[in-house]
Amino acid sequence: MPGDDDPRRLEVRAWLAEHPRPSGRELAEAGYVAPHWPPPWGLGADPIHQLVIDEELRVAKVGRPVNPIGVGWAGPTILHAGTDAQKQRYLFPLLSGEEFWCQLFSEPGAGSDLANLSTRAVRDGDVYVVNGQKIWTSFGHVAKFGILIARTAPHAPKHQGVSYFVCPMDLPGIEVRPIIDMTGAHAFNEVFFTDVRLPAENLVGEEHRGWALAKVTLANERVSLSSGGALWGQGQTAGDLFDLVRARGGVTDPSLRQRLAALYIEEQILRLIRLRTVTAAVQGRPPGPEASIRKALADEHGQKIMELAKDLTGLDGLLNDRGPLGVLDPSWNYGFLFSPALTVGGGTSEVQRNIVAERVLGLPHDIDVESGRTWREAQAAR
Repeated sequence: MPGDDDPRRLEVRAWLAEHPRPSGRELAEAGYVAPHWPPPWGLGADPIHQLVIDEELRVAKVGRPVNPIGVGWAGPTILHAGTDAQKQRYLFPLLSGEEFWCQLFSEPGAGSDLANLSTRAVRDGDVYVVNGQKIWTSFGHVAKFGILIARTAPHAPKHQGVSYFVCPMDLPGIEVRPIIDMTGAHAFNEVFFTDVRLPAENLVGEEHRGWALAKVTLANERVSLSSGGALWGQGQTAGDLFDLVRARGGVTDPSLRQRLAALYIEEQILRLIRLRTVTAAVQGRPPGPEASIRKALADEHGQKIMELAKDLTGLDGLLNDRGPLGVLDPSWNYGFLFSPALTVGGGTSEVQRNIVAERVLGLPHDIDVESGRTWREAQAAR
C-alpha cells in the first residue's frame, strides 16, 4: 500500500478534515462512494487508489451510504447502457443513498433458470404495460426504484426478447407482499404487476436486448455477494470465529479442530481468488467466471462457518441469544438460520457451476429438451 506521503492519501485526508462527518450526498459528489466509476460520479480510480480511499474512510470511521443493489448492481448497468438523461437522473441519488433500490429478476417459475421469465411488458405508445410476478425481492417494501427484466418479445428464444427497465416502485398496479423467513425477519418480498404502465423512457439499453444487461448485473452481483462477511458480505467471517476460539483457549476435540483447520484453508483459498478478481480489475477486465467460482465456494463456506459456530455453542445453541463457546451474541443464531439461503440467492450453486463448466471447461451449453441438442445447436438448426 502507498505510504503516508502518497498524494492520493493526503488528498483524502484533507477532504475528511474539511468534512469530518460527511453526508451521503457529500461522499457521492466527492467520488468516494464508488471511486472506480468515471467522473463525475466517481474518480476513475484504479484499484490501488480505491484501497487507499477505503483505508482512509475506515480510519476516519466514515461509512458509505447503504444501498447495495443500487450501488453494486443497478448503477454499473446504468453506467454501461443508460442514456445520459438516465445517468443524470439516477446515479447521484443512488450513490448518496437518498433513493434505495431493489432487484426485480427472480420469478416463481424462473429462479435458477432466469431466462425462462414470464413477466410481460407490452409496448403501448409511450408506455409499457407490465403484467407478472417477481419473488425474493430484497427490500422491495422500502425501495424507491427496482431494476426489472421482462419479456417484450414472447415468441423469441428465451435468451432473446427480454428488456431491462428502471421501475418506480410506487406505480399503480404494483403490489408488494412480505415474505417472512425463518429468522423471523422481513427482508424478502413477492411483487405483483397488474397492468402497470411503465414509461418507455425507463427502458435501459435496446428493446429485446436486455439479457446481455442482466448478465452485467448478475456478474456484479456475484462479486458483491462473495465478498466481506459470510452472509453475502454481511455478518461474521471465519476469522471472527477463529478469534473467538483463540480468546477462549482453543478446542481440544479433534473433530472440531479438524473442521476449524479446513475452514481456515477455505478462507485462504477464497482470499486468493478474491485477489484474482482484483487483478482482473487492475487489468481493466470485467468480472468473469472467477466471480461464479468464488460465489459457489463462498456460499458453502458461509454455511460451514455458521454450522460449526452452532456446534461450538453446544446445548446453549437452543437459545437464540447465544453464540459459540458461551458468547452472548444473537447474530450467530441469526446467521445459522439465514445460511441455508446462501446457496440459493444470487444464482444457485448449481447455476454457478454451470457457468464455470461452460465458460472455463468448455462443456456444452443448455440442452434443448425437445430436440436433445444444445441450445446453440437448436438455434442453428432453425
